[in-house]
Amino acid sequence: MQQNFLISIEEKEKIFHTELVKYGVEYEQARKAAQILARSQPDELLSHQDRQIVTQACHKWSTERKRYKRIITSVVDS
Repeated sequence: MQQNFLISIEEKEKIFHTELVKYGVEYEQARKAAQILARSQPDELLSHQDRQIVTQACHKWSTERKRYKRIITSVVDS
């Protein structure tokens, strides 16, 4: 039996915010990006500023997450 779990926008915001901050995104930028991401709006409906905030936050998250994984991999492989 399949269960559908619905996550509220507020819960999505918390998850996104935690993940962004965990990988080095500045707290306030992470908060703004998390709010935007949690709403799940198409890019066309976002303002230029909102797209820029999300792009910068996600780029920082991606870069730092990859860096972290490389460090962990090198430690484990040692």
